[in-house]
Amino acid sequence: MTDTPVLEIRNLHKQYGNLEVIKGVDITAHRGDVVSLIGSSGSGKSTILRCANLLEDSQKGDILFKGEGVHWKGTGLGRHPADAKQVLRIRTNLSMVFQQFNLWSHMTILQNVMEAPVTVLGRDKAEAEQAARGYLDKVGIGDKCDVYPAMLSGGQQQRAAIARALCMEPEALLFDEPTSALDPELEQEVVKVIKDLASEGRTMLIVTHDMKMARDVSNHVVFLHQGLIEEEGAPDTLFGAPKSERLRGFLSSTMAD
Repeated sequence: MTDTPVLEIRNLHKQYGNLEVIKGVDITAHRGDVVSLIGSSGSGKSTILRCANLLEDSQKGDILFKGEGVHWKGTGLGRHPADAKQVLRIRTNLSMVFQQFNLWSHMTILQNVMEAPVTVLGRDKAEAEQAARGYLDKVGIGDKCDVYPAMLSGGQQQRAAIARALCMEPEALLFDEPTSALDPELEQEVVKVIKDLASEGRTMLIVTHDMKMARDVSNHVVFLHQGLIEEEGAPDTLFGAPKSERLRGFLSSTMAD
């Protein structure tokens, strides 16, 4: 058994022009880890996820997927990944689930879920369809295969987006605020799916405003403040006995209700 992390971020820096939003962050996710990133809006949580998935270019630091570092060319604001094939391979192995679902409106739910395995991975269409139906069953909307996204609730659309991510058979799932666009009752449908995935031992990085979910599903929580890690650790410690004044203030404001 190898102890190589699925995803490792070392000394990550990200800036937009002169504004530095990530100022040197280290995050490691081993196989089966569920790492939640929490913090105020603007603390850099979603940016870290987008840099990890190479949707955004970082200016400094290393991103390693299963021990393999991303190859870069250029420096600073001119730094970009050097190998397009490597980017595609890493991206397909770190499936991202977005806040706004990002489903194709002109395709049925089944077509949405099986599209990338067929076009990106070159999977056999019949095989991809069988897998897609299985994952839609898994997230509880197997009866919605032939429906278009506009006919589904937000919670159902987000579950379809999770099925789509799973259908790529990724090494890890990256969730960017998966419940923040949903009404509370629909949110619970999605939280249940994420909890089920965590109990299966799937590797996940989750950016969330939902402190209860972060506490329930994670084995490691990272609290970010202004682009730096202010505090991190096991959820019981972080939520039960926060050391930093900033984290205490953040938790009292987000968990007050």
